[in-house]
Amino acid sequence: MKTLTSDDLKLLESRYRARLVNSLSGVKSANLVGSTDKEGRENLSIVSSCFHLGADPALMGLIFRPAVVERHTFENIVETGQYTINHVNGEIVEKAHQTSARYPKSVSEFDATGLTSVYENNFTAPFVKEANVQLGLKLKKRIHLEVNKTELIIGEIVLIRLSEDILKDDGFVDLVSANSVGVTGLDCYHSINKGDRLSYAKVDLPITKLNLDGEKL
Repeated sequence: MKTLTSDDLKLLESRYRARLVNSLSGVKSANLVGSTDKEGRENLSIVSSCFHLGADPALMGLIFRPAVVERHTFENIVETGQYTINHVNGEIVEKAHQTSARYPKSVSEFDATGLTSVYENNFTAPFVKEANVQLGLKLKKRIHLEVNKTELIIGEIVLIRLSEDILKDDGFVDLVSANSVGVTGLDCYHSINKGDRLSYAKVDLPITKLNLDGEKL
């Protein structure tokens, strides 16, 4: 087994180190963040830093890299206070990945990649029509992380759009039916295979398997 210390990491070539460290946290969700600036210019970017923060209120977090260069998505969220998070699925992986290219602010990644923007309920940020799970969020808090100069964006989910067959009776979202994909590192995308649901863990009861509707098998 190979062992690397923090001193070893510092000696690695920068891109090698970035690929290595980005892979260490395992499979992450792949999402497209849709936003506009105050002039209404659209932006779309792929992110793998989205995470659940709480259910009541429904909060999600995003981490953005240091703003040493233009970060159009981050700037738009701070400027307008609204944005969308859209699951990448197997049918749009290449188009989603292309949004990571450094397009100028005047260019919409929707137009550049062939993805389609849609709007609903007077929400100012665009959803991705091709995504099977779409979330609309309002900015609740921005936190600068001094430890590495990154920015934490906390948003509240105020709008959910998804196909009815994806949503189960007990609230479970079937990501296999949604064809959602995960990502490791900076460029490796993974399909999600059928998983096993398990009963709520209690000290005095054995674990039992559930079907996707949350019923005991």
